Amino acid sequence: MRILLLLLGLFPITSSGSDHNSERLAVKLAKELVPLYQKLHQNPELSYKEEKTAATFAAELKNAGFEVTTSFGGTGVVGLLKNGRGPTVMLRTDLDALPVTEATGLSFASKEKQKTPGGAEVGVMHACGHDLHITNTVGVANYLFQSKALWSGTLVIIGQPAEEKGGGAKAMLEAGLFKKFPKPDYALALHVDSSQSVGNITLNTGPVTANVDSIDITMIGRGGHGARPQDTIDPIPMASELVLALQTLISREKDPSAPAVLTIGSFHSGTKHNIISDSAELQLTLRTFSKETREKLLEGIKRKANAIAVSYGAPAPRIKGSEEPVPSVINDGKTVEKIRPALQRIIGASHIMTSEPWTVGEDFSRFGKEGVPSVMFTLGTLSESRLKQYKSKGTVPTIHSANYFPSAEESLQVGIPAMAESVIELMKNSVAQPKK
Repeated sequence: MRILLLLLGLFPITSSGSDHNSERLAVKLAKELVPLYQKLHQNPELSYKEEKTAATFAAELKNAGFEVTTSFGGTGVVGLLKNGRGPTVMLRTDLDALPVTEATGLSFASKEKQKTPGGAEVGVMHACGHDLHITNTVGVANYLFQSKALWSGTLVIIGQPAEEKGGGAKAMLEAGLFKKFPKPDYALALHVDSSQSVGNITLNTGPVTANVDSIDITMIGRGGHGARPQDTIDPIPMASELVLALQTLISREKDPSAPAVLTIGSFHSGTKHNIISDSAELQLTLRTFSKETREKLLEGIKRKANAIAVSYGAPAPRIKGSEEPVPSVINDGKTVEKIRPALQRIIGASHIMTSEPWTVGEDFSRFGKEGVPSVMFTLGTLSESRLKQYKSKGTVPTIHSANYFPSAEESLQVGIPAMAESVIELMKNSVAQPKK
């Protein structure tokens, strides 16, 4: 297989018609960057608290020859590298980790504990692979600096905070990302894929991820003694009935051909065995791909919550939704086709796949909403041996799992040239017209 020869260092990648040995450079960078990956993995930080991670990333960009701005839109980092006239390409990596207690058993496993905004102490882990994203981007920065003869234009690399909260891209845009720095002609990002082996890349045209709404519902009852329920309006059975009723929005009101997910992730009520509380609080996540489906389901959530409250003789519930959803990532078809030849050179056409859109959220989408042609592709991150071992046991750890970690060096050997050569493909032999 082509990819196996690549990973063994035996398959020379042709890089934009140059004799630059990109395969050898990618293998060298991947090996050198493993300690950085392990450092990031061992020291994760929650959303909006990525101070040390941002400082590490900024230092790596400076060492790679970039002009760097820090604390942009919070803990955001912006690296700028000008290399003559040509298009502007932006690369995005995310910096934050998740409130997950690691269970991988790695020698460099995270033992971090941090406090959530609510004050609870939680374990913290890069369970979504952002540590690999950061390391891969550092590799790409070095690769492109050392390959400046192959491209011309302006490269913007951003380290974005709070992807897991869906607010980091918005914060950087509101801080003036596309006003204080050149607005890109293209934006690229990659995401780890825990279901695919190293050497496989998924490249879709059109929707990649879902619209994401977060909704808080408070069902209001009338509290009292648990021994005298007749004097109360018990919010727990009321909210429990709502949990079940909401599932029928998906099974009985939504068009079966329109994908959507509605999950109740949190249900809280009460303080003691014998006290009927005054309220019950639900937190929901809604994932959709079309405007019509989203609006229908949001209306249904409100309708069912209000109807159940009426049936219990209770006050109207409090319903608070997102001011705006995290929008769906939409890959620009023309840009997909522009970078496809580069990815084919790296891994071969048979290892470039398509898939159904993920129902996860990704705020990389906000850059596309600003009119920037954007592409996100996913990178297989499990070695063949690990994937076979997991499948033999019947379970492959997913991203956000306490047991997920990428096969780092092998993944970087593919991810670094895949992203770097995609950039070169967009910037080779190009001279952009002055922007009006």
